[in-house]
Amino acid sequence: MANEISAAIKQICDEKNLSVDAVISAIEAALAAAYRKDFGDKSQNIKVVFNADNAQAVVFDVKEVVEDVDLEEQEQKWEELKVRKEAGEDVDEEDMQRFNPRTEIMLTEAKTINSSYKVGDVIETKLEVPDAYGRMAAQTAKQVIIQRLREAERDNIFAQYEDKEGTLVLGTVTRREGRRYLIDLGQATGTLPPEEQIPRENYNTGVRLNFYIVKVHMGNKGAEIILSRTHPDIVRELFAMEVPEIAAGSVEIKGIAREAGSRSKVAVEALEDNIDPIGSCVGQKGARIQTIISELGGEKIDIIQWEADSKKYIINSLSPAKVNDINIDEDTRSAEVLVNEDQLSLAIGKGGQNVRLAAKLTNWKIDIKGPDQKPVSIEEEKEEADEKTETEEADEEIVTEVKKPKIRKKKTDVVEEETE
Repeated sequence: MANEISAAIKQICDEKNLSVDAVISAIEAALAAAYRKDFGDKSQNIKVVFNADNAQAVVFDVKEVVEDVDLEEQEQKWEELKVRKEAGEDVDEEDMQRFNPRTEIMLTEAKTINSSYKVGDVIETKLEVPDAYGRMAAQTAKQVIIQRLREAERDNIFAQYEDKEGTLVLGTVTRREGRRYLIDLGQATGTLPPEEQIPRENYNTGVRLNFYIVKVHMGNKGAEIILSRTHPDIVRELFAMEVPEIAAGSVEIKGIAREAGSRSKVAVEALEDNIDPIGSCVGQKGARIQTIISELGGEKIDIIQWEADSKKYIINSLSPAKVNDINIDEDTRSAEVLVNEDQLSLAIGKGGQNVRLAAKLTNWKIDIKGPDQKPVSIEEEKEEADEKTETEEADEEIVTEVKKPKIRKKKTDVVEEETE
């Protein structure tokens, strides 16, 4: 019998990845609930100690020794405090505590058991263990074991993934619920909310991807793991995985600016001599950077050299555009960048993306200026892009309106010819 119980406990531990202590604790709680159901009374605080080696259980009534109190006086005081609390007054919670005969025993009564007892001591009175429990008690024990094991499993998952917050995990897309996706992480299920999804990325069932753990918290149904595919640090973690120099600490990522699914800029610096930080990240024939780009669904990545000098850093951040000159204002942290006509669109980027990412990376306001032109800011470029989009949409509507009558006219002509 003892061997069967030990084997069952080991099997549960292996299947649910739980410790032996957690399973034993669930069994003890179940036996205590069963004892209360069939043999206990309201004045007992039942505690069970279970030994898996011999399948024996010992039952105790556990009480803490407290100061003597006048129960009538305490009850009257408690009612007064309750009224004051309901009226909105501040009441000390300790004053609201009442003597609990189930878990506490007064000092005078305790001394009748043993004169050496003092306030704060815990008295464990051994109770008789029954030969068998009733059917209802057994059912209660079963429910308690299931509940306790489920709680232990949830706590274990929470503790395990709480330490992984801010790291990458490999997961498989299992199903879609509304606009969010559920991701199988192996021993737990994570959630990919809409705001953490890359536009137009494939999240079909069965797809395996790396996800960034944004947050882990305990919810009503257990540990809730919030995942992301858009967080900038997912780029940092992928570089640490693919570039040994970054993992070893000889190359450091100083900053990341990202527009998920489209483009990222990564500033790197070598912390040791004779190391090319950009070359280390790119890898031989671009092998390292291509692996990262593939993992991010084809997202473009610009790797630039970080510089302590603000001018050099801003110039590097606008890569691949070539800069002729730059004027900066330290007080307002704004920079006016001068480029040739053929470099103007490259410096600004499509929809202002290049200069926008450069500004985000350097934390400077950057205005781009061509020959004999006024500076073009990020805001102006964004407004122009929005206006262009609105104009294109309006043109599409006009074309649609013109085409429809023409098609109807053709159909009418055909019908007339057939009639004749």
